[in-house]
Amino acid sequence: MDTLSKEFEDTALPYMDEIYRAALRMTKDETDAEDLVQDTFLRAYRFFSRFERGTCMKAWLLKILKNTFINRFNKQAKKPDHVDFDQLRFGEEEPTSTNDPEQEIMCKVFDDELMIAINALPKEFGTVILLSDIEGFSYRETAKIVQCPIGTVMSRLHRGRKLLRNSLQEYAEDLGDVYS
Repeated sequence: MDTLSKEFEDTALPYMDEIYRAALRMTKDETDAEDLVQDTFLRAYRFFSRFERGTCMKAWLLKILKNTFINRFNKQAKKPDHVDFDQLRFGEEEPTSTNDPEQEIMCKVFDDELMIAINALPKEFGTVILLSDIEGFSYRETAKIVQCPIGTVMSRLHRGRKLLRNSLQEYAEDLGDVYS
């Protein structure tokens, strides 16, 4: 094992559990979180020579995790839904996780509209909204991940939410949820 590999192992791997917990909060799925952590550490190892010694390894890894997650999310958002025609059973009801299929469809449509609206925001606003509002990171955690002061995160959240509210206003009116 060369010295760079040993140094990476000694400095980065102790954070694996913390990075996994952050990935689990982002993905809400154990398998996806494991994949995301694997990609994060692969990228971190690949670019370890660029890591600035003396800075915070955890923050560096979280930033790679965030960027990897956002890149995956954007790639998934651009993919059309996949339908496996072999799995379709005509004339049978599809099992649903709730008793109200209409509610499930509305949630899916709203989630899609919300994610389209978030993706349309300037990156600095969309990123903090994704991390804080969607993934549940605290302001402090979000600030560490995006590497800016907490006040900046709060300001970006405020402005981003305002932009998001404006972009979803017409959609909400169409649904009848907002009265003009």
